[in-house]
Amino acid sequence: MTRPSSLKDKLLTLFGGSGFLGQYLAQALLERGARLRIASRNPEKSHRLKPLANLGQIQFARCNINDARQVHGAVSGADAVVNLVGSFGGDLMQLMGNSAGEVASAAKASGAEALVHISAIGADADSASTYARANALGEELVRENFVNASILRPSALFGEDDNFVNMFAGLVQMMPVLPVFGPSSRLQPAFVDDLAEAIANALEDPGKHGGKTFELGGPEVITMMELNQRIADSQGRKRTFLPVPDTASAVFAALPLTPINRDQWVMLKEGNCASGDYPGFKKLGVTPRPLGLFLDKWMVRYRKHGRFNEGLAS
Repeated sequence: MTRPSSLKDKLLTLFGGSGFLGQYLAQALLERGARLRIASRNPEKSHRLKPLANLGQIQFARCNINDARQVHGAVSGADAVVNLVGSFGGDLMQLMGNSAGEVASAAKASGAEALVHISAIGADADSASTYARANALGEELVRENFVNASILRPSALFGEDDNFVNMFAGLVQMMPVLPVFGPSSRLQPAFVDDLAEAIANALEDPGKHGGKTFELGGPEVITMMELNQRIADSQGRKRTFLPVPDTASAVFAALPLTPINRDQWVMLKEGNCASGDYPGFKKLGVTPRPLGLFLDKWMVRYRKHGRFNEGLAS
């Protein structure tokens, strides 16, 4: 059912729209009657959205964000643009820095009314993390090329099909003893649906939200150790968690083929919480929901006997 919205019948280009966040954002925008152009290297990943759209409401464009010609083609005729592209691999300064600036330049040249750029909490030009520096460069270039852009810095995102909570859930399910990297590191995880709503609200009112930077953390702050323990509790499993010293964690992150790279370790060590220096979810009309609201339900499939589990599983 379409909800009343100023986005109805407007064409929105979503760069990186085939990713985790893009799938949720697309649904939020389709519900508001917007027309979508999913611009991605692999747009076929978004074909599952077709049943949610009316005839002609969604289109797919194969686009490499590092190719300026393709970027300008993808924003042609768009009323608004969203850049969701992010990665921990490849040339990050190009992908999330220079290319973000090119998206902003193309959006401005095409006459787009609004641009929402997704960065990340911790964006810092002086950080030891290439990821954080790349996000800082992207923000700078976006501002230079599209002054009225809304820049959103979310914390780590969780959702039923995420690669965040589910990664830890799988490890808890399999291993009776687990190492915990950065056990005291503080996180402020945000629900992916809440971020999707925040982006949609920013697009609806660029006059109010444009030209601003938002830091979007969830309503609760937890440590990595607490996160692991809560996942185990929700699975009904007794697990032993071993805090890993920072020196050992740094060595592990530097090794090839490990589940965490150096950039991710640096960011984990620094924490992932809103600074309080920027407006948050509430300024975008969203009341964020905590992980605890969903965790027990989502962990059912990881329990030894699923929803028929009684007592503690091994």
